[in-house]
Order: sequence, then structure tokens, then C-alpha cells
Amino acid sequence: MSADFTPDQKRYLEGFAAGLGASRAGGGKSPAAAATPAPMGPDRAHFAAQDRVAAEGRKLTDQEKWKREEHPFDAYPRLVKQARDNEAPKPPDNFRWRYYGLFYVAPAQTAYMCRLRIPNGVLTHWQFAGLADLAENLGGGYLHVTTRANIQIREIEPRNAVAMIEGVEALGLWSKGAGADNIRNVTGTPTAGVDPQELLDTRPYARALHHHILNDRSLYGLPRKFNIAFDGGGMIGALEDTNDIGFQAVEIGEGAGVAPGVYFRLMLGGITGHKDFARDTGVFVAPEEAIEIADKILRVFIDAGDRTSRAKARLKYVLDAWGFDKFLIAVEEKLGHKLLRVPQEAMAPRPKQDRAAHIGVHKQKQQGLNWIGVALPLGRLTPAQTRGLAAIAHEFGDGELRLTVWQNLVLTGVADANIEKACAAIDALELKTQVSALRAGLVACTGNFGCRFAAADTKRHAEEIAAFCEEAAPVETPINIHLTGCHHSCAQHYIGDIGLLAARVSVNDEGDTVEGYNILVGGGFAEDAAIARDLYANVKAEDAPKTVARLLRAYLKHRDDAQETFAAFARRLEADDLRRLANGEALV
Repeated sequence: MSADFTPDQKRYLEGFAAGLGASRAGGGKSPAAAATPAPMGPDRAHFAAQDRVAAEGRKLTDQEKWKREEHPFDAYPRLVKQARDNEAPKPPDNFRWRYYGLFYVAPAQTAYMCRLRIPNGVLTHWQFAGLADLAENLGGGYLHVTTRANIQIREIEPRNAVAMIEGVEALGLWSKGAGADNIRNVTGTPTAGVDPQELLDTRPYARALHHHILNDRSLYGLPRKFNIAFDGGGMIGALEDTNDIGFQAVEIGEGAGVAPGVYFRLMLGGITGHKDFARDTGVFVAPEEAIEIADKILRVFIDAGDRTSRAKARLKYVLDAWGFDKFLIAVEEKLGHKLLRVPQEAMAPRPKQDRAAHIGVHKQKQQGLNWIGVALPLGRLTPAQTRGLAAIAHEFGDGELRLTVWQNLVLTGVADANIEKACAAIDALELKTQVSALRAGLVACTGNFGCRFAAADTKRHAEEIAAFCEEAAPVETPINIHLTGCHHSCAQHYIGDIGLLAARVSVNDEGDTVEGYNILVGGGFAEDAAIARDLYANVKAEDAPKTVARLLRAYLKHRDDAQETFAAFARRLEADDLRRLANGEALV
């Protein structure tokens, strides 16, 4: 009879039998078994994983219990009622409504934030303009571009929550699954399809995976959030190595035992907030198989991810516990065949990224056309600016806008004859196509302006650091300064040349504190990937601009030559020596 069951069904029956045995041994029912009958629908795999936890005598997290008690997609009528009554959600529903992309962010703001899903970060001009209308009419009158090439709209009163998600869907966009224990916005190379050095256009793969996820309820309710990115080898990176799954386009030559061409190199386990990049698995994926393989990786994670600790409920920790070989064998079992492995020497070197390509005018692969990277003030846009950019894309470009992980956007398809007009129109919106190296690489999360976890006003402090350092320590080489408000690392402070992690800094013996930062140095990404290391602890926010300026001046004075990057400079020095140079002291 066992041959009649699929591997997933066998695992569920094993877990159910174990739970039933444990229940009988204890003289009663296990909590999970008592809660619901044996699951048989699209949530079966998630419930089976919960049952195994209960059978082992371990405690599910509150979020797992909330999902089990009532699936968020079954609770929509209550969200509608709460909106009608202008009622704020209690914690279980605040978690559930994140399945619709709604986050109630009190006490920072007594309102919702709505996060979208924009596969590969690609928007049409009319969608972009429509989001401006939603922000103005239903939100706080501004939009934030995020580090996942996405958009957030904030200050949405509970009474406007349903109207917001309906308005998003009316634009042909999505917020479903944009929060909580789901696969987040699928990112890709921002200049996909127009980049002269790309190996592969990532847009069809990001969009196909997006719709695969969107339309399969069994892919909701993971042990925790999950990030997936496709990098096609273009000039602007997608930070695929910071994702749980990174698909990295590579070229395989003759004599490797496979048809020569472009494949994805499979990378797994990235989570830089936990100080880890995605690691090479040795597996190569034919592009047309990427969606299926991503699906099977997700299903192994559904079965094996930790449902007892939110801190450990990420793919990295399954890989740490199992090792890559065991994990990939489990993926192969679900696939029904072996994954493709090719000798590393058969892979051609990947084209290098250009850290300045997300700002300014750059030639496309299409003759006579260009993309223009627009610097946004720390990712924030007014409705007027948003509509203005949409109009520029429509009038002077191909009608598309591409969001990037650097909190800015790119207008594509601008003809040579229209570059000057487009740049002038952007400038008239009080936005820029040319900025200093400091501002081009400046990234900040929402901060305590809109996030209850953040310990500092990161966007305001980032602006203060940039304004001060542009005068006190101007640099001409690319440099990334990332400010994050809490340990969740939304601004990825660990990959910045200089990273700032917000902290409350004690100012007296009576327990009074002020906003401040721990400062790290030497992070990097792509071919320069590294986790930044601690340098200064508990720097008051008011002192952060001067502290960063001292580091930059030390770099300018003591770098080996004009080609040495800040990251290379910081990495070749011990922390004590770097602090001495920043203080103007000579090294012994």
C-alpha cells in the first residue's frame, strides 16, 4: 500500500502516527491533534510540520498557532469589518493581515503600512501614477522605495485598509503575501532586457515565479519569510547572494557534459542580518527549470524549517543543521531526479557590476536608447514627484520604471535626443540624475519614524551624515553607507562599506538614553562580498556625522592608491589601527 502514497503523503502519515502515539502515551490528545482534524487541503504540509513539532513535545510559536487557528485567507471578512469600524487589529490579526500586505505599525504610527509585490521591480507609468493617487488619497501622502526593489505606502488608517489593497489590485499590482511567513517580492536585475552586458533577461523568470507563488495557497505559511532573487549578470546587481535562494546567471562553455549556454548557478542560505551570504551549492539550473526547482526548495523548507523559534526559522539554519548535501538530496527526492552539477572550471567569469550604474545616463543594448538612474532622497517620493516621473517615462522613455535594491529607480528606453529633456524634467521635480558618491550609495531603512522596532530616526540621520561628509570628507570613489534601525537589518548594514546599526546610548547613571549607532566597516557585496566588522559602539546620533567623516578622511589620506576601495582599506587594517588613523594618530 505504501507505494500508492507520494513522498509528501508518507511524511505526513509518519508525523501524524507519531503524534497519535505520543498522545496515547500521554493519556490525552496533543495540542495540534486536538485543534483540528487531520489536514488534507493545501495547508496539509504546514499542519503536518506543526504536528511533528507537537509530537516531539516542543512548543509552536504564537505565529504558528495563529495560522493553525485560522488561516489569514479565511479571515478576510473580519478584515473588512475592522475597516468598516475603523478598528485597529489585535496581535493575532495584525499578523494575519500581513498576508494581505498590511502591517499595523503602532506605536510608531497608529496606522497600517502596505507593502507591495512588484516582480523584478518593473512598473508601467500608469501603475506608478496610480500608486501616487493611492498614497495621497488613502495614505500619508508619500511612498517609500525599499531595499527589495519594492514600494511601501504608509499612514493608512484602518478604515482605508481594504480600499488600499483593492486599489493596488485594480492597478494590476499585488500586495498578497508581501508580509509575514511568505515568499517576499521576487527581485531581479533592474536593467533586465536593456543591459548591454547581461547574460540573461531575468524578467520572465521573476514574473513566472511571482505568479506561481501567488496562485498556490500551499506556498503560504512558511516557517518564516523567504527571499528569492534572479541576477542576470547586468551592470546593476540584484544582491542575489543576500537571499534565501539566489539564481545567478553564468555561462557554461564547451566540454562540460551539458549543452553550452547560460545557466543559473544555485546559491542558498543568504541572510546578511545573521551574518551569512548565500553559498554556492555546486548546482546549475537550466533557466526553464528554475521555477520548479525553487518550488521544491520551498517545500523542503516547509517540511524542515523551525516552527518553534522565530530567530531560527530561516533556510540558513536548516542548511546549518543538515548540511548542503542532505538538503539537496531532499530537493532531488521531491524533484524525482538529480540536480545538475558541472565542474566549476567550465563556468566563464561573470561580468562585473558597475557600482555607479544605478544613477545617471547609461547606454542600453538597443541602439540609440538609454536608461536614466534617478536618485531618490533615501527612497522617499511625494505623489507629485511620482506622477512627474511617470509622465517622464511615458513621454520620453518606453513607459516603464524599474525599482532597484538601492532605493532608487531607473527610467528605460530614453532616446538619445530626449536625454536632455528628460534630465531637465527630473531636475524640475527636485530629483537628481547626478549626485555625490556618498549619496549614490546611501541607504536607510524606515527608522523609528514608521517602525516600532527601530531605535533611531535612520533616514534623518543618513541625510545629516551625507550633508556633513560631502563638505568635510568628499570622496570620488563609490562608497556605500547603510543605516539600519534594528537587528532585522532591512537596510543591510552588514554589506555597507560603512554600516550603522541603531542603538540606545546611555547618557547618565540614571538610565537616560539617546538615539545612537554601532558603527561597522568593511562590508561588501557581489564579487566584493564580505560581512562588515564592528568598529565603534554606542556613538550618539549627533556624533555620527563627524565619526563617519573621520573614517573617510583616514581612507583618503592612507589608502594605497586612488584605486583602493574603502572596503579594501578597512579590511587590511586591524580595528585598533583604523581607529588610530581616524583619530589622526600615527601607527606604531
